[in-house]
Amino acid sequence: MAKQNVAEQFVDILARAGVKRLYGVVGDSLNPVVDAVRRNSALEWIHVRHEETAAFAAGAEAQITGRLTACAGSCGPGNLHLINGLYDAHRSMAPVLALASHIPSSEIGLGYFQETHPDHLFRECSHYCELISNPRQMPRLLHTAIQNAVGRGGVSVVALPGDLAAEPAPAKAAGTALVTARPTVRPGDAEIDKLVDLIDRAQKVTLFCGSGTAGAHAEVMELAQKIKSPVGHALRGKEHIQYDNPFDVGMSGLLGYGAAYEATHECDLLILLGTDFPYNAFLPDDVTIAQVDVRPEHLGRRSRLDLAVWGDVKETLRCLTPRVKTKDSRRFLDKMLKKHADALEGVVKAYTRKVDKHVPIHPEYVASVLDEVAADDAVFTVDTGMCNVWAARYITPNGRRRVIGSFSHGSMANALPMAIGAQFTDRRRQVVAMSGDGGFSMLMGDFLTLVQYDLPVKIVLFDNSSLAMVELEMMVAGLPSYGTTNKNPDFAAVARACGAYGVRVEKPKQLAGALKDAFKHKGPALVDVITDPSALSVPPKIKAEMVTGFALSASRIVLDGGVGRMLQMARSNIRNVPRP
Repeated sequence: MAKQNVAEQFVDILARAGVKRLYGVVGDSLNPVVDAVRRNSALEWIHVRHEETAAFAAGAEAQITGRLTACAGSCGPGNLHLINGLYDAHRSMAPVLALASHIPSSEIGLGYFQETHPDHLFRECSHYCELISNPRQMPRLLHTAIQNAVGRGGVSVVALPGDLAAEPAPAKAAGTALVTARPTVRPGDAEIDKLVDLIDRAQKVTLFCGSGTAGAHAEVMELAQKIKSPVGHALRGKEHIQYDNPFDVGMSGLLGYGAAYEATHECDLLILLGTDFPYNAFLPDDVTIAQVDVRPEHLGRRSRLDLAVWGDVKETLRCLTPRVKTKDSRRFLDKMLKKHADALEGVVKAYTRKVDKHVPIHPEYVASVLDEVAADDAVFTVDTGMCNVWAARYITPNGRRRVIGSFSHGSMANALPMAIGAQFTDRRRQVVAMSGDGGFSMLMGDFLTLVQYDLPVKIVLFDNSSLAMVELEMMVAGLPSYGTTNKNPDFAAVARACGAYGVRVEKPKQLAGALKDAFKHKGPALVDVITDPSALSVPPKIKAEMVTGFALSASRIVLDGGVGRMLQMARSNIRNVPRP
């Protein structure tokens, strides 16, 4: 039996760690690794058109499956293209292993063609970033990289010179056990005792939830029921906590709606559960605050804390809830539920007026119809910008749907590449990319990846010929919009020219049928919907507090563009609630 080379050993270890695909673009320094993948039936090489797409796709696959994923870029410019998608994966705590191929080892530091220093460049967007300079390092270094990515949740980067990848491996890698799943973390009894005491002494408690509540829906509901607490959420917490939630008071933040802001400010005790909510202007500074998070570095970095609890949300609540006293009064909860419904009543009116006849089509209407016709277990990938608004306001969570986007990093052009990674996990599951024309056109080349692999991703393109969120930001700040207009082609015609299904929609009555037909199509499809660039009304007078960007008033007034079926949810929650 022929002796393994370093690249073959590298690929074998990835396969043992559970990696199914390696996303990337081939290149000379990567050739030994790509050839090793070709000869290893456990892995598939996914050829994308841009390395940024490779990193986004790997990050999305990791978020959907919870497993380690991998991407690769050739030396210099090739691996540099990975960096934006890796930043996003790292900030989303997605376990991704990135292979940054390198120039010949003998030339490092001598200004060689395409020379960069990936072991330096990727340090800020990774937990672990190291250069393999000797074949004997490889197995242990790769094991360490994998365990950092999985165990700490985020990115590890391994830089491997192409010449070393082709060298014989010194010995078969030892069968070292690899970390493939994260443990649960339970707080100490002293921290649980302190949190119990804070809850028991408080008259009004609000729970505010982030993505760290994934898998803990039942535990959050049990605590809320026992202490009669309203439950708000950040954008990344929406898919995990809003469904089947009779305590829901909506979302806070720049895209917020409902009574979440009031609930967090009018309570005696605010408990932050698994959220690294970035906008401290929306958090109170005059109430008692406790925070529970599995990442200790997140504790207290957004707001003043009275109690920091290091622990997994699910395990923490399992320990906590049986020990807190049941609260009898629903007065605060019912007051917030009523405020929530009242707040939603006003914004629904802005959405309902002749929306089914308005041309260009209201984007709110597009999102609302999409929510109705999409599958109950669909995965939605969402472009940064106005698509974030529509997903936050209109996509209804149910515990089976997933909604992922660049919610922490805030990159443009993420929806299409994330849809690629999400669809590879299950070709039978509906994957819908909610793309803006600006984001889609930025990485449009990878629409060809959908066609090449016949991936049945459905792209719903909100085509308003502008960078609408940037335009809105300029107007809120009192600046004239400038440099925000896009001259677009007929994207449906482009899709058809690429060999995919494409349809253009210009009238509201065409929309539902077009979406249903696209969803029935067995391969990739694009629905180019011409939407109103002025859909969000801007206040006639710019207020002083808006000058620095999106202040509280901006989220309340500028983004009051509708809330889809959330009013119905709120009404059902308060139907039998006595009015305070």
